[in-house]
Amino acid sequence: MAPRIMIPVLVTMMLLTGVCNTLLTKYQDLQCVRNCDATDPKQRHTFEQPVVQTAQMFIGEMGCWLVVAGFAIVNRFTSRSRGYSPITSEGLREQNPILKPLVAKEEERVPMRGSKVLLLALPACCDITATTLMNVGLLYVAASIYQMTRGALVLFVGVFSVIFLRRRLFAYQWSALVIVVLGVGIVGLAGAIAPNPQAKPEPRSMVETAVLLARAATDQVKATAQTPEALQTIIGVLMIAGAQIFTATQFVLEEWLLEKYAIEPLKVVGWEGLFGFIVTMLGFALLHWTIGSTEHGRYGYFDAVEAWRQVTHYKAIAVSSVLIMISIGGFNFFGLSVTRSISATSRSTIDTCRTLFIWIVSLALHWETFKWLQIVGFVLLVYGTFLFNDIVGHPFRSCAKRQRAAPLLAETPIEHM
Repeated sequence: MAPRIMIPVLVTMMLLTGVCNTLLTKYQDLQCVRNCDATDPKQRHTFEQPVVQTAQMFIGEMGCWLVVAGFAIVNRFTSRSRGYSPITSEGLREQNPILKPLVAKEEERVPMRGSKVLLLALPACCDITATTLMNVGLLYVAASIYQMTRGALVLFVGVFSVIFLRRRLFAYQWSALVIVVLGVGIVGLAGAIAPNPQAKPEPRSMVETAVLLARAATDQVKATAQTPEALQTIIGVLMIAGAQIFTATQFVLEEWLLEKYAIEPLKVVGWEGLFGFIVTMLGFALLHWTIGSTEHGRYGYFDAVEAWRQVTHYKAIAVSSVLIMISIGGFNFFGLSVTRSISATSRSTIDTCRTLFIWIVSLALHWETFKWLQIVGFVLLVYGTFLFNDIVGHPFRSCAKRQRAAPLLAETPIEHM
């Protein structure tokens, strides 16, 4: 069956574009833009424009309108020449998975038209805040730590779903959220602890390994907690984790809107991209006028003139900006095609592979060093997420025979980057 054969291709493209999003953004952050000839690396200034990177994301999302327009044109010509009726949600399961993001669920839903479309500006504003915070956080941490810290999203989605959507969480799901928080904390600790190049060979005893690891971690934390690099890493992790509050709010708002109104998921992305870009540019102009144009704000995050100079004068930044827009647009399209065709279990596995690939590529490019403690945090993150999504069973017998929980978000979340 051709539609089923397409799923592995879509999954591959979703992984490729998702990995490229993070790696290309980190690549931009590493580009030198001022004092590049300085002998001291600390005097060189790299690309630090999180607001510009947020705008890039929204431009990529607006690119989804090209797919919507192309589909509408093909659908119109096909219906005229062959008497073909437009696709509706009735035959959703029989469709090619590549078409599913272009079909709205219409059962007992009001069409989202006219001024109701402005409601999508609410999740777009959440997206602006979350993306900008994450882009700032990525300046201070490695790409893999950035991706792993985003795993805290399941915690806030779970809590907000219970509070605002009246979903129910079982005891094992609450314990899974605790495990996720612990995993994020360990990942952040791994990023804050500087690698020790003179480390002794690992002992053969597992007990000795655990004792020495704990002792070394304590010594490292005491030695590095006051250094600017460690503090920046901690701040970066906190900003990325805090950004998940706004991403979770965005998911809950989208869930509420998609449950109430009928609109194609790809149009949701397109509208949010349009609203997000407009609000970002207006906010950027205001912040440049009040902060960026002052002597204190020069070369800062809100200096629009300097940001434009850096994007237009450095080929690596300009090319990577275009590639980021393309990869984000592709990730939204392929991601929606995949998530409407597979189970939540498969989605969790794909997200895990995405984090692993980002980690492997970052290590291969020498953007970061290997840390055993990061593996511990990653394993806890994966286990907590899998436990929360009913992929693995709880180790305690009292929770083994449990009722399968309903999904927190009945509508598939639209992940934008």
